[in-house]
Amino acid sequence: MKKLLVASVAAAALVAGSMVVAFAANADAGTVVRVIDGDTLVVSINNGDHTIRLLNIDTPETKDPDQPVECLGPQATEYLEGLLPKGTKVKLEFDKERHDQYGRTLAGVFAPDGSLVNAEIAREGLGIPVQYGENRKFLPPVEAAYAEARSAKSGLFSEQVDCAVPAQVAKTTKALETATAAEPTTTSAAAGVAVAALATELAAAKALRTVLAASKDAQRAIYWAGLTATVTAAYLSTLDNKVAAAEKKRDETKALQGTLAAAEKKAHEDRLAAEAQAAAEKKAAEERAAAEKKAADEAVAAEAARQAEAERLRRLPAPAPYVTPAPQPYIPPAPAPYVPPATKYTGPRCYAPGGKSWSPC
Repeated sequence: MKKLLVASVAAAALVAGSMVVAFAANADAGTVVRVIDGDTLVVSINNGDHTIRLLNIDTPETKDPDQPVECLGPQATEYLEGLLPKGTKVKLEFDKERHDQYGRTLAGVFAPDGSLVNAEIAREGLGIPVQYGENRKFLPPVEAAYAEARSAKSGLFSEQVDCAVPAQVAKTTKALETATAAEPTTTSAAAGVAVAALATELAAAKALRTVLAASKDAQRAIYWAGLTATVTAAYLSTLDNKVAAAEKKRDETKALQGTLAAAEKKAHEDRLAAEAQAAAEKKAAEERAAAEKKAADEAVAAEAARQAEAERLRRLPAPAPYVTPAPQPYIPPAPAPYVPPATKYTGPRCYAPGGKSWSPC
């Protein structure tokens, strides 16, 4: 058994030694000329410039003309520029496939301190592990660094980076919670504003849910966030619960808006009726006051006229005293002499009924 163990150790040592020799033979040194983006740079090797694509790490896009600048893409570029400024001496190690379809050299890049740059980018949360063909040599350290970033909630896992999915989920759920927890409104206008706010937050939440539910190949936002199925399911469940609560609050607020609008309409109509009644009563009071004033003015005028007439009469000269005339003696009138009628007697007359005509009898 002991001999077997010794043999195994010896074999392992022989393999390790062979790998060191192989690595040494498959390694180059160079000087950084410039950084292209978060996972690509130009290195001068033997007085020739070579475009180096970092193996087993993929950072957000910044240079693809068919892709918009992606979340944390510029930050990944800046990080690599800070890590490997122009003139930095770097060591390159290669894997099975040395070039990609674009002619770029595929390599692991080591900084002067010996750190693997590919993994350092993942540790900052600025890229995700990927495998290119048969090249897996640097995948384990990149994945380990990536796990550290996930645990530390760095970069693409941060809730403080607005464009990162975790931040978007946190922001969206917080907005839904705030809108749902808002105090009941007391006016239909305020209820309308609340309904509009809920509708806006719901639309944003549903759009984010669509992104989360899409496949990683179909949605690069999800691809860059590197969400696991478990984390994605948890995000979707949280969003679904918040959306359901917000939709319930929206419907309740809509109903409240209708109730408040009806109450406000009735209150407005009652106010108009009260104002009309008050105006009518005011007009009647003004008319009564005008009539009373007119009567009072007429009474004053009549009293003034009476007093003026009395004053006028007072100023007239006093009439002569009345003297009763002396009585006169009664003198009977003389009888008129008899004058016989001038006509002759023609005999008796017989009058017709009515006495208007007659004939001799």
